[in-house]
Amino acid sequence: MNIDLTDTTTRRIQDALTQARHQMGGPAVGMVLTLVIVTDESAQYDSLRAATEAAREHPCRVLTVISRDARGNSSRLDAEIRIGETGPGETVLLRMYGPLAEHADSVVLPLLVPDAPVVTWWPGQAPVDPSEDGLGALAARRITDSYAGLDRLGTLAQLGRAYQPGDTDFSWSRLTPWRTLLAAALDQKTSAISNGAVLAEPDSPSAELLAAWLSVRLGVPVVRDTSEGPGITAVRLTTADGDLAITRPDGRVATLSRPGQPDRQVALMRRPMAELLAEELRRLDPDDVYEDAVKRFEKDQAALQARPEPVLEPEPAPEPVAEPAPAATPKPRATRKKAGEA
Repeated sequence: MNIDLTDTTTRRIQDALTQARHQMGGPAVGMVLTLVIVTDESAQYDSLRAATEAAREHPCRVLTVISRDARGNSSRLDAEIRIGETGPGETVLLRMYGPLAEHADSVVLPLLVPDAPVVTWWPGQAPVDPSEDGLGALAARRITDSYAGLDRLGTLAQLGRAYQPGDTDFSWSRLTPWRTLLAAALDQKTSAISNGAVLAEPDSPSAELLAAWLSVRLGVPVVRDTSEGPGITAVRLTTADGDLAITRPDGRVATLSRPGQPDRQVALMRRPMAELLAEELRRLDPDDVYEDAVKRFEKDQAALQARPEPVLEPEPAPEPVAEPAPAATPKPRATRKKAGEA
């Protein structure tokens, strides 16, 4: 069932939702949470599709906030309600025009599912401080994606500076299979690890977080090396017996290599957005491990930027070569005239 409301109010939207539930024979609200998506027209289709798939595991009311032209003088709210056709939950697209777009939290607040947690998700550019954002302040869980930012590593560093309990990022969710495989490999008897390296495409927030996580947990230096991708291609941990390595050059199948043991093939697929979202909706408590990793990355970035650039001293000018002094011209001797000379 689709319901279009033009130039409407939150009261009319709420009444339309109640009436639609009665018509479909489910008057009770069977939602476990409210998912607020902050996006634009270009990204709303993909984000709604991911939310619909995740709602099969977590029935929720999806409120998609789309800010249109905020330069106009008149405020207007258009709504599109979808129930029953896309999944077990309820989907409401809220398009806001004019000054109303700057007060989206006041529009969303009356539409939240009563007595249910709120999760706010920014599929695109993340706010500077998610917890201080109007829609972020309503949520117990705030999901960003630094990979979608214009400056990926700069966005991740800013998220580390502004971190508050409840914040998380899809760059961290993408690491779950890697962290699981590494933890399983290190659970077996392994000699002491001296250092490590993470290879990935340039400007990969996930690779930076993985290197920071390994450095914090193992207490050894872990460097970041670049590769052609896709994504993370290898992790190498140096031990006294040899390297423990996980290599994934194709983004699908990884090879686990351990000293003194045969190589083993492991499925390590790059997961779609819907799986990442469903994973984040499974837990609403603060992620302390992500906090340690993102703060470590932010600390390393701050130290790197504070390091003074080496000053190149100018090369000394070559000393001038002294030209040899010209040879003195001998003076003619004066001769005394002899007697009798004219």
